Amino acid sequence: MKMKLALALLSITLVGTAAAAEIKPEDAIKFRQSGYTFMAWNMGRIKANLEGTYNKDEVIKAANAIQAVAGSGMGALYLPGTDKGKGWEDTRVKPELFTNKEGVGKVAGTFVKEANEMAKVAATGDAAAAKEQFGKLSASCKGCHDDFKIKK
Repeated sequence: MKMKLALALLSITLVGTAAAAEIKPEDAIKFRQSGYTFMAWNMGRIKANLEGTYNKDEVIKAANAIQAVAGSGMGALYLPGTDKGKGWEDTRVKPELFTNKEGVGKVAGTFVKEANEMAKVAATGDAAAAKEQFGKLSASCKGCHDDFKIKK
């Protein structure tokens, strides 16, 4: 049984890798830009609730959306040749993202961890805890932006 599960997971991984390899560079850039734009909109939804009238349901929806994108495997969209080029706009990824695997792994892991925790905290309905966790989530975004995103 364990062998069948391992083979199934390997097959899914190989199919996913093959599918990612067939993506045109400009499409990969568009897909990741879209994902980050969607997450930014949801970060704004959480922030608006923390600064205004707190709506638990809105925060839960936004946190779950961020968690889903964070865990979606967007790293596969950083294909060779996507360090330059245009998706919806010119990519602003720094070349270091493609060479600093340890640094990228660290910031990506932190972001996924904080996004998962944001979804858990949001589900409790505790506005103070959500505000604290939102600060951690925002800091994880900033960590990647500082190291791997070209400023406009």
